[in-house]
Amino acid sequence: MSAGASAAWARYGNGVIAVGVAAALLVTGLSQEGSATGRAVLGYALLVAGGLALAARRRAPVAVLGATGLCSLGYQAAGFDVPAVAYLFAVYAAVRAGHRAVTVAMSVVVLALLPLAALAAGPHDTGEAFAQARGALEIAWLIAAGAAGEALRQAERRADEAERTREETARRRADEERLRIARELHDSLTHQISVIKVQAEAAVHVARRRGEDVPPSLLAIQEAGREASRELRATLEALRDDDTAPPRGLDDVPELVERVRTYGLDATLTVEGQRHDVPALVQRTVYRIVQESLTNVARHANATTVSVRIDCRPHTLAIRVVDDGTATPATAPPPGLGLLGMRERVTALGGRLRSAPRDGGGFAVEAELPVDRAS
Repeated sequence: MSAGASAAWARYGNGVIAVGVAAALLVTGLSQEGSATGRAVLGYALLVAGGLALAARRRAPVAVLGATGLCSLGYQAAGFDVPAVAYLFAVYAAVRAGHRAVTVAMSVVVLALLPLAALAAGPHDTGEAFAQARGALEIAWLIAAGAAGEALRQAERRADEAERTREETARRRADEERLRIARELHDSLTHQISVIKVQAEAAVHVARRRGEDVPPSLLAIQEAGREASRELRATLEALRDDDTAPPRGLDDVPELVERVRTYGLDATLTVEGQRHDVPALVQRTVYRIVQESLTNVARHANATTVSVRIDCRPHTLAIRVVDDGTATPATAPPPGLGLLGMRERVTALGGRLRSAPRDGGGFAVEAELPVDRAS
């Protein structure tokens, strides 16, 4: 079966089964002789209702179980000796959903009431009523329906466990690979960059001590060494920031703002609205957006002020980071890896991100993250 056909069956399959069972029950009822009594209309309605109730068997299996059981008793009492096929489907669905005890209890009640429903249908003695009840609902079929539901439930549970195991294995391998890369970078690059930085700073220091002019190329090497050291340290921290590290979230944003003030920036933080139950993944994404935005401001914006605003709305979180730097729409640089990473995080949560220079100068990063759709 193709993916499109599978999706269509998953969406409409229950309705198709419900209509089919209702039609089969109605045809069986119409084919019986002597069923055209004063209670025939009610009996036909119960036959159809019992079948159509199966459309909701996935969403409300216990309710459908009760409804089909009552319909089976009702059309038996109305004089229709029709097998309780809809109830068998409902038993299968309820057991598959894990409601075994409720299904057994309700089935015992239905089996006990079926002879009484047969007696109410017309002049029968007790033996005939019990014989009709056994014909209406074979206990073996009832057990078979429950066993089929339980078997499929166990199979689905094993499949879910296998899927979780595969995901955990893949996640563990990704963590191991990330840590391996971090170790390789640390062992191969950290020492060399440190040597370059120290040698350049020593050369600059010696030149200034002697009163000599420091060559611009030497100053460039010194600054490049410092920047490379900072970038490498940030990269190693990101690579080692796995699930075992303390989670970062909204409560850690003030620390980011306070840290950027040490760079000489006038940074402010405003949080509006009432915080609801914000998923950890959304909080982590907010933290990363603010962190990357403030890092870009400190390194590239030539700004003096930066403001961070977080609006907590009922269904979304809105983040806005604005600086007064030298960026303009005419001189907008191409987006770096930091902005691309932010966009990927936001898109993965079904949110929106806008990052662009402002008309009056400066740069703005705006994001909206849905709270209720994140898991």
